Amino acid sequence: MANETATLAAYVANLKYEDIPADVLERAKALTLDFLGSAVRARSEAESTPSLLAMLATLGLDTKGEATVCGDAKTYTPAIAALLNGALGHSLDFDDTHADSSLHPSAPVVPAALAVGEIVNASGRDVLTAIVAGYEVCCRLGNALDPTSHYAKGFHPTATAGTYGAAAAAAKLYKLSAEQIVAAFGVSGSQAAGSLQFLVNGAWNKRYQVGAAAMNGVVAASLAREGFIGATESVEGKHGLLVGYSDDAHPEKATAGLGTIYETMKIGVKPYPSCRYTHAAIDALIAMRREHNLTPENVKRVEIGLHRNGITLTGDAATKRHARSVVGGQFSMFFTGALALDQGLFGWDDYKRLGDPAIEALADRIEVVQDARLEGKSHPFGARVSIDAGNGLLERVIPDPSGEPSLFPDASAMRQKFLQLARPVLNGGADDFADAILSLETFDRIGKVTALARI
Repeated sequence: MANETATLAAYVANLKYEDIPADVLERAKALTLDFLGSAVRARSEAESTPSLLAMLATLGLDTKGEATVCGDAKTYTPAIAALLNGALGHSLDFDDTHADSSLHPSAPVVPAALAVGEIVNASGRDVLTAIVAGYEVCCRLGNALDPTSHYAKGFHPTATAGTYGAAAAAAKLYKLSAEQIVAAFGVSGSQAAGSLQFLVNGAWNKRYQVGAAAMNGVVAASLAREGFIGATESVEGKHGLLVGYSDDAHPEKATAGLGTIYETMKIGVKPYPSCRYTHAAIDALIAMRREHNLTPENVKRVEIGLHRNGITLTGDAATKRHARSVVGGQFSMFFTGALALDQGLFGWDDYKRLGDPAIEALADRIEVVQDARLEGKSHPFGARVSIDAGNGLLERVIPDPSGEPSLFPDASAMRQKFLQLARPVLNGGADDFADAILSLETFDRIGKVTALARI
């Protein structure tokens, strides 16, 4: 390990809007739009939102501030706005994914950037620069942690590496020095937390801990701004992130190609509101259903092969076959696969079919197995699907699910996904908000943009 903390801090401090390639900036805007659509919808529909808001009221933390929460009429203090936007944007499990690190970069990074951007009156260019800085930091740390090892130790990378990404975005908007950003990362190392135990009972921890990562990143950067002394070497140190959170860390991945290779361009988006490990199989099932005119009645048995990470998160038949909660459904290859076979499509509103006897019957015919052919590849999200339809075995292998960088949706598709999520909440204002995000660099103050997300 060789000064990864200081190297990343210097990168964040020195990054300039003019140095970021145009395609990276365009991708950052598309990813921000994609994330905010989920946040807007979750404010009114995610079942965990009322308890989050009630907690804030109980603790007196729902006081008026200067920062926007998407889909809300009220403004909050920056840290709380980051918490809520992070939790909301991750609640539908419809937000972006960086395959190599197996984390969702926008969920911690974008809320931190917006919250601090509003209080410092940052321009759209400043916010975009901060978002790219945050993406690069959290994705690279996720790579260095090695997601398979990180998962094996029970950690949720979006919440752990994501805390550093949020701190990077906030620090950039505060215009902190490299030394101050090292301190912010030091505080982040004490706050990086996120457990996979939510998988056991479909708990809402997953949503909260990602929102907490956004909030903690804002707090870490704010402390550093005020002269707080944070731990040095928080990434590579004896008790640092890579030592404590992984048994197979690759520290060189934290800084490899820094400034020339943009991990931002390796972030994919989700066509379905569920764990990314279910998506390649869903793609295959929808395509096979259409091409072979399959109906639930003539499907005798389905075998879905996944990477071992996919088995860990979505494939345990004993706990996943008959999902009863939204989180349970989001992490069930059985439920999502049965939906795809039954309907030939899958969107957020389809969670109303949890417990539907027709879906349960199809889920009973699905088996999920680890497929060795999917191991050792650069991306772990592929799937093999074999269907016994009574007249021979049908099989398809999908190396990468739709929405990955090589299959990234065009601008029209990205806008349509956003509007489908945001219009029921923002009504006609959804179009104006989308236009503003996609032209973010033209705004002299980010507050002019975020105001459009309020109801």
